[in-house]
Amino acid sequence: MTPIRHNASDSDPVLDAVRDCVLAVGVRRTTLTDVARRAGVSRMTLYRRWPDVRSLVGDLMTREWIEAATRAMPVPEPGAGARARIVEGMVRGVDAFRTHPLFRKIVDVDPELLLPYVLDRRGASQEALLGLLAEALREGHADGSVRPGHPQRQARSLLLVAQSFTLSLRTMTDEDDADLSPEAFYAELRTILERTLTP
Repeated sequence: MTPIRHNASDSDPVLDAVRDCVLAVGVRRTTLTDVARRAGVSRMTLYRRWPDVRSLVGDLMTREWIEAATRAMPVPEPGAGARARIVEGMVRGVDAFRTHPLFRKIVDVDPELLLPYVLDRRGASQEALLGLLAEALREGHADGSVRPGHPQRQARSLLLVAQSFTLSLRTMTDEDDADLSPEAFYAELRTILERTLTP
C-alpha cells in the first residue's frame, strides 16, 4: 500500500474552516453553515463533497493525524538503521497526537467520535499510518535492524501499542511524581518498542 502523504502545504480552506470551528465549539456544535461561512463558500458546495459534519470532520482528522505522524518521523540518516527511526518516530508521534489541539479538543468534548476507530473499524488515517509503518519495517528488515516478521502484522501491533499510549496515558500519569510523568512513560514506550523490534 502506498501511504497517503500530507504536509503543511496541503491546505484546504474548507478543512481549515472546520478545524477552526471544532477548536472553538467542538464537533457537536459545529454546523455546515458555520463551516461554509468561515470558508467563504456556499452550503451546496460543501454538500457536494460531504453529506454531514461528521464526514467533514473525518477528512479533517485524516489530514491532521497523517501530518502529525509524518512530521514526527525523523529524517533518515546515512548508516543509521531503520529501527532507531521507527522507535523515535513513534514516541514523537504519540506525543504529537496527545498534544495536538484538535485531538485534545475531541478527547475533551467529543470523545465518542474516536470510539469507532478504537472498537469497530480502521479509519483512513489508521490505514495510512499502517502503510508508513509497514514501509519503515521493510526497510528495517532489509538493513537487519528490525527482527524478521510479517510487516503488516508488525505494523498493526505497533499501532495498537501507540494507540493505547495516545488514548490512555493521561489516566496513568501523576503530575506530582516525576517517575510517573508523561516523559517517564515515553521512556518506557521506547523500551517496549526497542525490545519488540530488536532482532
